[in-house]
Amino acid sequence: MDKSEIDYIKLIAIHTGIAFVLFFVPFLSKIYAVLIVVLGTYYVINKNNKNNEVLYVSAYLVGAEVFIRMTGGSLNNEYVKTVVSMLMLLGFVLSGFSKNSIIYWFYFLLLIPGVLLTMSNPNLDVEIRKVITFNISGPVCLGLTAMYCYQRQLTLRQMQNVIVLLGLPIIATLTYLVLYNPTVRDVVTGTQSNFTTSGGFGPNQVATALGLGMFVFFCQMVFISKTKKMILLNLFLFVFCSYRAIVTFSRGGVITGFAMILALLFVAYLFSNSRGKRKLKWIVILSSVLAISVWSYSVFQTSGLISKRYANQDVKGRMKNDRLGGREQIIGTELELFKENPVMGVGIGMGKSFREQMLGQEAASHNEITRLLAEHGMFGVLILLILFVTPLILYLINYQNIYFFSFYIFWLLTINHAAMRIAAPAFVYALTLLRIHIEPFLGEKKIHTIMEG
Repeated sequence: MDKSEIDYIKLIAIHTGIAFVLFFVPFLSKIYAVLIVVLGTYYVINKNNKNNEVLYVSAYLVGAEVFIRMTGGSLNNEYVKTVVSMLMLLGFVLSGFSKNSIIYWFYFLLLIPGVLLTMSNPNLDVEIRKVITFNISGPVCLGLTAMYCYQRQLTLRQMQNVIVLLGLPIIATLTYLVLYNPTVRDVVTGTQSNFTTSGGFGPNQVATALGLGMFVFFCQMVFISKTKKMILLNLFLFVFCSYRAIVTFSRGGVITGFAMILALLFVAYLFSNSRGKRKLKWIVILSSVLAISVWSYSVFQTSGLISKRYANQDVKGRMKNDRLGGREQIIGTELELFKENPVMGVGIGMGKSFREQMLGQEAASHNEITRLLAEHGMFGVLILLILFVTPLILYLINYQNIYFFSFYIFWLLTINHAAMRIAAPAFVYALTLLRIHIEPFLGEKKIHTIMEG
């Protein structure tokens, strides 16, 4: 093993140890959360952001967000989104940003009417600051990160570093889940999302993080590992991450992770020569065997209940009335609000209040697309057009980002089932805007298998 592999193993051991420490001494989680920011900011300033260290620190924070929140370390729910936004501003100061990113200035302007509408609501019986902050932190984080990443050039090696840093804290999350709930079979009694197998935290967000982890460790296993030991290590992480994602009983993150992997394999196949294509065919076959094995083990450990979950059945095998865990009603109310308020919308964060009147209960949106329509009206339509179209145009200009479609799919699917509760969709979306310079990275023999077999 070379130095990079030894360092990787050490980092895995360190993050396993972090999970043990925070499980047994929970108050240290807040210190961990603050230390990441303090040391990360120092690192960026010390390096003068010459190699886009801002992205490295942000990637680590994004990967750690769910772990920090499940261990009680987050200072507030918007902590990571706020810090990532501040890091992007620091990146602007140290490295500037592309003048062509003016499209995202327009994006910010389109958010303002919804904010003003909420602030001017005379019947508002909730705290304005909390309503606006909860709903604007994600879009602001996305906008600032997108501006920083817009046509910024990275080598494929740097991109891989970003991906690894996303994954390291997820190893801590996996370790914590095992410590919190070592035996899945004993706690699964129904087909609803399971908080126990999710470390006592929201299954939707845990599954989202683990789905991202599935992609990270699959990339490590297939494209980066150079020795059998490293392949086996990343194989274990991929399989274990997939299993723990499945048994959260939250489907969105698992489906998203699987879709990201399929997209990556498809792009790699298109860019490979004949020898590379043959290897990828074997990778697909072996990956399929792995997927079937993990699923079969999950079915066994949950006494078949996970199959009923994905078949949309209850514990007795009866079909449920809704397929999205009640989200259909929320989406329906948001579309209705858009029809009634097509120009301005109802104001940012006000969808929840209107839903209480319409459904008789408060329910936060899980779908960022319909939330933008309901709360921002036609301005939301324009926001969505910017978000959907801009990455695709940039990809046509520079198509060397082999992770583009995987990142784009993660953003799109995640905002449809988890809105922007965490920073991951905002950050990963911005990665689609990078210009990846692939030649120097592939020129090294140890990594040439991505395209050249």
